Amino acid sequence: MALLAKKFDLAKRVKLAQGLWLLYWLSVMAGILIFSTGIFFKIELRKRSEMMDNNESHFVPNLLILVGLVACGLNTFGGKVCHDSLDTMKFNKWKPMLKSYMIGCGFFCIVLFVTALLCLLMQISLHFALAEGLKNGMKYYKDTDTPGRCFMKRTLDMTQIEFRCCGNNNYKDWFEIQWISNRYLDFSNDEIKDRVQSNVEGKFLMDSVPFSCCNPGSPRPCIQHHLNNNSAHYDYDHHTEDLNIWTKGCRDALLSYYGGMMNSIGAFVLMFILMEALVTIGIKYLSTALETMADPDNPESESEGYLLEKSIKETFSDIMTKIKAPFKGNQVEEGDAEAAPT
Repeated sequence: MALLAKKFDLAKRVKLAQGLWLLYWLSVMAGILIFSTGIFFKIELRKRSEMMDNNESHFVPNLLILVGLVACGLNTFGGKVCHDSLDTMKFNKWKPMLKSYMIGCGFFCIVLFVTALLCLLMQISLHFALAEGLKNGMKYYKDTDTPGRCFMKRTLDMTQIEFRCCGNNNYKDWFEIQWISNRYLDFSNDEIKDRVQSNVEGKFLMDSVPFSCCNPGSPRPCIQHHLNNNSAHYDYDHHTEDLNIWTKGCRDALLSYYGGMMNSIGAFVLMFILMEALVTIGIKYLSTALETMADPDNPESESEGYLLEKSIKETFSDIMTKIKAPFKGNQVEEGDAEAAPT
């Protein structure tokens, strides 16, 4: 007995074909949107690739681009089939391909689910890539004359301004590295010489941050040097001056930005899976309704559409039998070979 069988007349078949045609073209638009988000995501990652430790994070946007293109192709084909479904001659041309097409749609839904899962899991790898990348980027902040690193200062400054963040974990990360180039230090100054000589690695360290850490919402001019020295500034207490500089680390800020983007894309892809499953079920009903017409020469004759030709249990049993058939054949051949006289 067919699973979820339904009766169809001409009017119902026409409505089903028209509804599916509309859904397929909405799916094409969704595929274009997935493709566009993949492009946008890839561009956003490339803009800050200098602050990431590896390029593995580009796998997900590349997958989104591919999935978007495949979605456009599959749904355009489905829309064409629905458009031609009420013309017997045109539909007969597509009929041999429909079984393979629906199997492909089922496989594509699995790929979509994996893509959505990767969008959610990518935040873990991005966390480590940003942690190490920002740490290295801050070390190269001062190397404005070094080829390959000369734009790191600008990249970090623009990131801190745009995302309202400072440092890797927080602003104190700048205290642990020399972010001012030696060419801008006056080594004849005793204070600078003492700071350099007091450091084991000969670095000039101080409790200061770059200007890009300054919060423009602060009611007083930005204090970016001697942040832990209350006596260096009038009416200043570094424990209470929260508005002076950004206290949030750039790793958390970037993870929040990319994480929100990936969560939105992942949720959209999951919703798209439902749409793909719906149109696949719909075209199955349409194709079976057209194949089971009582009188193929009479368009107004009734027919029966169904999801599966047999029950789920019988269908599963048939599939398992087909899978086991080649192995049984091999066993028979081996048995015959052993029984043969030498």
